[in-house]
Amino acid sequence: MLLLGFLAACDGSGAGTDDELSPFPPVERPVSAIVASQYSDEASREQTGEAQTVISVLGVEEGETVADIGAGKGFYMQRLAAAVGPTGRVYAQDIFEDVVNDLEVRANANGYGNVRAVLGTPGDPGLPQDSLDHVLMVHMYHEIENPYELLWHLRDSLKPDATVAIVDADRITSQHGTPPELLACELGALGFQQIAQSPLEDGSVYVAIFRAERPRPQPEDIQPCQNPA
Repeated sequence: MLLLGFLAACDGSGAGTDDELSPFPPVERPVSAIVASQYSDEASREQTGEAQTVISVLGVEEGETVADIGAGKGFYMQRLAAAVGPTGRVYAQDIFEDVVNDLEVRANANGYGNVRAVLGTPGDPGLPQDSLDHVLMVHMYHEIENPYELLWHLRDSLKPDATVAIVDADRITSQHGTPPELLACELGALGFQQIAQSPLEDGSVYVAIFRAERPRPQPEDIQPCQNPA
């Protein structure tokens, strides 16, 4: 039976932390509005081979634990469930309760006993500590209200050699993308080092792979990146 994990308090509104009260610096760039729970229709995404390429580049293996942050309709969830097999675990995470409920229904309907749907908040994915071999954030990084806060909490959930894959378009954040240089800077501010990058589709979309290589700074010591646009 799929467990719906309310691992972090959330009212389902998507509202973030008040920057005046938060110890985390705000991003000095636009944040895209969340306009849909999926990037595009599944048939079109399947034709591009995006998921197969990303899972291969990330090196997901049977028996591993993977988190899909901002899982939306669950396009990656089902493919990750197959990749990790019955001895693995997939956390399909989102910040909206109705979306998480739908993920639970889809996982149960397809017999994915290795999937757990998780409700997080905009600033904390709400995933178990020291549990993850891999993390995916697919076509949603530019919508994260405060990535410094989210990434800071995410590090608690990573195993020592865990990898984080971010799929996004190479365009400015106000146009639903993230330039690769900005992405590397923002993750670098949390101690992540980029270890790989591969083009997807027509080259306008890419997957970048990161690993936590340096100590995590205290929230007040995070150095925000400048908006390149």
